[in-house]
Amino acid sequence: MKELEKLEKIRQDFGDPFKETSFPKPLFISEILEKFEEERRVSVAGRLVTKREHGKSGFAHIADHTGKLQIYAQLNVLGDKFKLYKSLDVGDIIGVEGKLFKTRTAEPTVLAEKLVLLSKALKPLPEKWHGLKDVEVRYRQRYLDLIANPSVRDIFIKRALIISFIRNFFDQLKYVEVETPMLHGIAGGAAGKPFATHHNATGMDVFLRIAPELYLKKLLVGGFERVYEINRSFRNEGTSRKHNPEFTMLEAYCAYQDYGYMMKICEDLISSLTQEINSSLQLEYQGTKIDLTPPWQRISFTELFKQEFGVDASDSQAEVLRKISKKLKLKQGLTRSQILNITEELIEKNFPHNKPAFIVDFFTWTAPLAKRNKDNPYLIDRFELFINGLEVANAYSELNDPLDQKERFKKQLEIEEDLPKRIDTDFLLSLEYGMPPAAGLGIGIDRLVMLLLNQPSIRDVIFFPLLKMQTK
Repeated sequence: MKELEKLEKIRQDFGDPFKETSFPKPLFISEILEKFEEERRVSVAGRLVTKREHGKSGFAHIADHTGKLQIYAQLNVLGDKFKLYKSLDVGDIIGVEGKLFKTRTAEPTVLAEKLVLLSKALKPLPEKWHGLKDVEVRYRQRYLDLIANPSVRDIFIKRALIISFIRNFFDQLKYVEVETPMLHGIAGGAAGKPFATHHNATGMDVFLRIAPELYLKKLLVGGFERVYEINRSFRNEGTSRKHNPEFTMLEAYCAYQDYGYMMKICEDLISSLTQEINSSLQLEYQGTKIDLTPPWQRISFTELFKQEFGVDASDSQAEVLRKISKKLKLKQGLTRSQILNITEELIEKNFPHNKPAFIVDFFTWTAPLAKRNKDNPYLIDRFELFINGLEVANAYSELNDPLDQKERFKKQLEIEEDLPKRIDTDFLLSLEYGMPPAAGLGIGIDRLVMLLLNQPSIRDVIFFPLLKMQTK
């Protein structure tokens, strides 16, 4: 194997290329360029991304995640180490020390006075690596995608900034960031099929959480009045451009407030975040221009479904599903998640996408954890936020009546066959000790990042999306 032969030759001539444990790197490349001074000594490390030789000298570029910098190698400066320079391949990780200067074309450059091979690349970068286009390779080997496409690296840096902004937003409002379990004895807090596993030490079947909601509301019972969690949740369902089985969510809860308060929070958070990321409240997503200037549209779910399917809020869940299935000529019954998909289609069909829309006035059975409307017991105080036809957020006034909650759980289990046939009695017990009136909000971070950064698929904003295992 040519790569191993070359590795052995380097070991013989220069020693083990993996022996170094560190290299001084006080500044990123972007900082060196911003503070450029001729004759200034610098120490820089990164990946060799270009290389060319001219007899007894050569030019190359070294890159880190902030940018790239040209280096100039000369035999009469490096001495014996110039042979090491000549043996380097694009993809190798190197360290360089030397003085800054500008070439005749005014390009900032380091005159290499010290050269260290920090890690030898045994695989060559893909051909034309600077334009890696194969989507399957990009997702499956994200590390190559990050090397090949600086714009992809920028997306994930901006994703980190978005999450930091969200944290700061809630910290400023005196919310407490908390962590709740990812392994649940009972899958609950949202509609979704869970991943099941087994804990050997207790002999207990457990589930990866589909949502942290019930634990966060237990904290409200315990006296925390404002809490939030940026969490990983899991749903054992299909993948698509807007779904990944493992995803990131924000959930926030505030005591003594209702869903109208969370509507304002949602508007303030996303509009201010858009302004921060894009320097404007005008967002373009896949060719559609969206104005995120508050206030946003309010659309009645009840009216939407009444016009389309002739259903009414006073109809039973079974009757509503029967009418919709008949109108759509479906042979099998509908689930609540399919109702959500139909909602997305109706919004796309009936409303322009140039403005975010809050869907309100939901039927009571669509969210068993939400509080009934005081003036209409067939409706709940809930909203879902759609931007460009994509569901981004969900919120409601929280149900805090333990007796009503128990009955709603029972009805949910009677109708929805896919759910585990168990009620979370510990959550009901916590409600019996008294939970204050409260509002809760959930935002899909991955989808929000998709929109803000104009990415066509959720896979473009998740470092390592779930893919089918390759078979050899």
